[in-house]
Amino acid sequence: MTIKEAIIKSLSDLNKLANSNEIYEHILTNKYYKFAGKTPAATVSAELGSFIRNGDSRIKRIKNKEKSYSYYLTKNEQNIEIEILSDDTEHLSTNSSKNKKQKTYDERDLHKLLSSFLKNDDTYSKTIFHEQSNGKDSNQIWTHPDMIGIKFMNLRSKISQNFLKSINRVDTFKLSSYELKREINSDSELKKAFFQAVSNSSWANYGYLVAFEFSDNLSEEMARLNQSFGIGIIELNANPYQSKILFPSVYRALDIKTIDKLCKINKEFEKFIEQIEKLMTANEKYISGAEKELDEFCDDYFANDTEVENYCKEKYIPTSDE
Repeated sequence: MTIKEAIIKSLSDLNKLANSNEIYEHILTNKYYKFAGKTPAATVSAELGSFIRNGDSRIKRIKNKEKSYSYYLTKNEQNIEIEILSDDTEHLSTNSSKNKKQKTYDERDLHKLLSSFLKNDDTYSKTIFHEQSNGKDSNQIWTHPDMIGIKFMNLRSKISQNFLKSINRVDTFKLSSYELKREINSDSELKKAFFQAVSNSSWANYGYLVAFEFSDNLSEEMARLNQSFGIGIIELNANPYQSKILFPSVYRALDIKTIDKLCKINKEFEKFIEQIEKLMTANEKYISGAEKELDEFCDDYFANDTEVENYCKEKYIPTSDE
């Protein structure tokens, strides 16, 4: 059998709603297809997504509470107990024990996705835990960014690097601030999150609002807010390398007074600035060591696609192919 034939055969055998892992296990158990790659389960998930994207009428899917998908054969539709088949935004009604206790991801589970997206663009990033700051003033949450990042200018010539540093060290790097949200579904949610990003990023060269999900009807308002206030907007993807900058951020000069305030109230922020200063002022023979130290201090990021896959599975982060 081909992989597609194996998937159709498995769904026919199962005669019920099944997720990509269940279909993969059925193919494996019945030896319908011999997998050659290192991530066979991901191959099945990708092929299922291909059925849907290509409009293949043999297979349908429905979204469950975890915002992942379950699949079934169109010809078996009458045999499957589903509350609503016509709207994939509705939840499943199934007697599967897996659906009795729904699990989902936390906002901070998205930080590693963002750090991987940023690292791919040579940006070092660090999560700032506002609960670790001095004082318990709840209003301070509008002062703290969720994550901060720095990107160094890449000049090949050592002479040009030294020349730029001698003119103005600020021009050798760009500091960014990131406000993260799980999802933004309404105009009011967008405005609240956006102006939180405005407040939290006042100190940085670039400010961004980041969310895993944006409602489709918010594009026009996002464009207006971006144009008016210069805060960029990033749509995060379960595959971090497919994340998109929907609207770019506008450059601003650093606000040293606010940086000083953040250094005083948050040790992690202060340490991040200290690491930058150490790298910027390091002698040439110590630069590689300073870079390594900064990298180790910053947030972890994924080494390969398998790590991404396993992480999303572990944290219940829905992927586009499910």
